[in-house]
Amino acid sequence: MDSKNNLYKLTDDELKKVQDIQKELINEVKRICEKCGIHFCMVGGTMLGAIRHKGYIPWDDDADIGFLRTEYEKFRKACKTELNHEKYYMQDLRDTPGYRWGYGKLRRKNTEFVRLNQEFVPYGLGISIDLMPFDNVPDHWLSKRIHFFRCFLYRKIFWSEVGSRSEENFWKRMIYKIMRCLPMKMVTKSYQRFIDSGCGKKTKLVRILTFPTPKGVYGYERKWYTSLSLYQFGDMQLPGAKDYDAYLRAKYGDYMKLPPVEKRKVHPVSKLTLPEE
Repeated sequence: MDSKNNLYKLTDDELKKVQDIQKELINEVKRICEKCGIHFCMVGGTMLGAIRHKGYIPWDDDADIGFLRTEYEKFRKACKTELNHEKYYMQDLRDTPGYRWGYGKLRRKNTEFVRLNQEFVPYGLGISIDLMPFDNVPDHWLSKRIHFFRCFLYRKIFWSEVGSRSEENFWKRMIYKIMRCLPMKMVTKSYQRFIDSGCGKKTKLVRILTFPTPKGVYGYERKWYTSLSLYQFGDMQLPGAKDYDAYLRAKYGDYMKLPPVEKRKVHPVSKLTLPEE
């Protein structure tokens, strides 16, 4: 443990065990989706790992599973009856008091993976995977830009509880402190209306509303989440974009090139608890 900032540095063996538990969680998603006819796919670094490494990016400590909004809601509902509640639990903004993310998480019971500066949160922090709902992005150029700005505001409001504690810039920290005073019940209702307002028309682009996109990118092609193929991910076969090259280039640029060691992103962690063997 680094006493200066409470940073816990995972060993290679611990990281491998975290990834193995996350693969358990992915398998549980796969089991439920296959049983209930729900469509899902690998996204983000998980899709990149499948193409570049045939599994996890070696230093990656999370996993990302994507759903179009309608499929996400089916999965959320299915979890209430189909999830193995003895081992796992799902979190969502509407179901988990104190939760402040615009996407869901599936977590493993009897574990802890506490992100630095998130020790205060009032809900379980077991080892998790992200469950990413993709919502419509307006086609009209002006509506698209307004939509983008609203996504930015909601993301910052949700993050404000963490940002008010971790942001080093004084003025940004003050803005986050003001934002975190907004009643979460009001914010959640407003955010749900924002989601519902985009559910009608099928648009060309979709995105995770509260997750940042690369500069100049308002959303991603819908077909990358509907036209799928199976890919090897460790010992699993998982669905991902059929046109993976276009998807990964839009998201990462030259995605086959390994980043330098200093740019290999890991999440700073303050506490890790693995299940007893």
